[in-house]
Formats: sequence, C-alpha cells, structure tokens
Amino acid sequence: MRNIITQFSRIFVGILFIISGLIKLNDPVGFSYKLAEYFSEPVFNMPFLVPYTLALALFLVILEVVLGVMLLIGYKTKFTIWSLLLLIVFFTFLTFYSAYFNVVKDCGCFGDALKLTPWESFTKDVVLLFFILILFFNMKLVKPLFGGKVQNILAYLSVALCAFMGYWVLNHLPLKDFRPYKVGNNIQKGMEIPANAEKSVIEMIFIYKVNGVEKEFTEKDLMNLPEGAEFVDRKDKVIKEGYVPPIHDFTLELDGSDYKDELLQEPKLLIFTTYDLEKSDIEGLKKLEKINQNAKAKGYKVIGLTASAKELSDSVKKKYGQTFDYYFCDAIAIKTIERANPSIIVLEKGTIKQKLHHNDSDDLKL
Repeated sequence: MRNIITQFSRIFVGILFIISGLIKLNDPVGFSYKLAEYFSEPVFNMPFLVPYTLALALFLVILEVVLGVMLLIGYKTKFTIWSLLLLIVFFTFLTFYSAYFNVVKDCGCFGDALKLTPWESFTKDVVLLFFILILFFNMKLVKPLFGGKVQNILAYLSVALCAFMGYWVLNHLPLKDFRPYKVGNNIQKGMEIPANAEKSVIEMIFIYKVNGVEKEFTEKDLMNLPEGAEFVDRKDKVIKEGYVPPIHDFTLELDGSDYKDELLQEPKLLIFTTYDLEKSDIEGLKKLEKINQNAKAKGYKVIGLTASAKELSDSVKKKYGQTFDYYFCDAIAIKTIERANPSIIVLEKGTIKQKLHHNDSDDLKL
C-alpha cells in the first residue's frame, strides 16, 4: 500500500509539474510579467529584480518541466525530490501571501490557460506539498525506470528541448494562444457584458481623522461619528468582484479622443503594437514603415498602438521615417494583446485575422 501511494504521488506530481511548466514555457514573457508584479513596490518591493524577470521566468519554467521529467523517470531521486520540495514551499509561500494580502490576483500557475484565484492557487500548492512530502519520506521507493545512460539522455534531452522551445517562442509567438485576443476572436464581443451578469458589490469607506488619528468608517458608522471628527478621504472597497469581460481597458486614443468604435468597424485594419517604444526592438521598428506602405497600397488603415508618451512616439516616427499615427492604450492591455515588441495585428471589423512577431513580418498576408 505504501508503495502504491508513493508511485501515485510520483506520477501525479511529475505530470502536474510538466503540464504547468509547459503551459508557462509556451508564454514565458507572460509569466515574467507576473513575476514583475511580485517584485513591484506594493508586494515585495524588490524593483532591482524587475530587469531579470524574463531570465528568471525561463529558468523557473524549464526547471519545473525538467524536475517533472526527472521524477517520472527516477533520475537523481534525492536531488529531484529535494528540489521539488524547496520549489513547492517557495510557491506555497507566494500563493499564500497573494491570497492573504490580496496583492496579486492571479499567480500565473497555469498561465492564461487556466485562471485560478489566489486561494485556489494556494490550495493547489498545499495539495502538491502533501504529495511531495509523501515522496520525501519514501525516497527509497522512487526507483529509476531505465539504465544509467538512458536516464542521462532523457534528462539532458528534456533540458535541450525546453531550452529550444523557450528560444522559439521568444523569437516568434506562443505556440498556443490562450488570451482573449487570439486569432478568430472579435474584440467588440470580448468587451460585451451580458445583461444578467453578476455585478460587483462595493462598500464605501470614509476616512476621518479622530483625535489626530485616521480611522475608517462605513456608511452605517457615520450615524455615530465621534464629535470633532475631520473628513479626510473616501474610498471604495470591493466586497465581491462582479463579471469582468475578457477584454477590458482596450482603447484607441488619439489627441484625447477614443476612436475604437470607429476603427474596429474598418474592414481592413493593421495595427503595430508596441507597449513601450523605448524597449522596442530596433530592427522591428525599422521594418514598420515598409509594411505600412505595402498595407496602405492594398487599402488598409494602418495605425500604431503604444502606452508611450506622445513626445516619444513623435520622436520615433521622425527617427524611423514612419508616416502612421500612434494611438494610445494602457500598457497592460497591449501586453495582453501580443508579447512581441513590436508586433503586427490584422483585423477585419474587429475580428483578429492574423498576429505576427516582427521577426515573422515576411509571413504577413494582406
């Protein structure tokens, strides 16, 4: 019975680590954005780590997959199980911190393929910790499946394949797009809120200074407000989150006006997305004007989309001889649309027909 439970734990943990790792390895840029949330000032306040989030994301997801493979084949059992234990303890701490302090809404455990609430993520990690502890206390029962040479080949092959997959998706696009902006989706429909959608429950919190100390009061508390209390501020506290459409915060602003309703009706619209022009790939920026001219010759409306300031976009236009306008959109929304910086999106009346990394601009079909 002990051996059966151990082998079940081995298969369960190994497969789950491989699946979770491969989903994130499919989109390491997206996972790096999630790590940046953890390193931000409101959470762990470690901004010096933000420039290294992509490298750290790649390391963690490759490690996750490789450890899953090593566990299944029984390769270097002691090292593998110790590594899994340390990794899951670290992840359990992160998910508990996110859930308890409500700082990171989604840990990114399964990328965009499966959204988990912070408490669901924490529960998942506790379950994994339980099964990994079973493996830890029954290490001797985890035997190699193959001989030494075959074990080495399989372990090194898993590292090589993961590294190649990481290289490929970084220089092209995710192999599978799980985001609401995937090819075939309509942006207008993604922004719709059903008539019977659940609405958020919000409580107004009033902040008053009482005897020199700021205190929070609900609407009911205002009836018994202490004498001499001085109003400071008011904020809204979300008691229960309502329905949030898959696509939100999407705008196409130019000179203070939002043109998304008009532009999303265009039968031929080509958008160059670049969330930060300062961080854009220089070779990618150099290609955009040529693509712009070719698209315009075939009847396309062409625009750029960025979160950068107008001064910077004007400077980039002048430097690279670009003749299209840069519209404004929130950086998070642009990062969700596409991972490449810059990238190319083709739309037909709001429906996404094609998405390309700037490295694949030769594959653009107009």
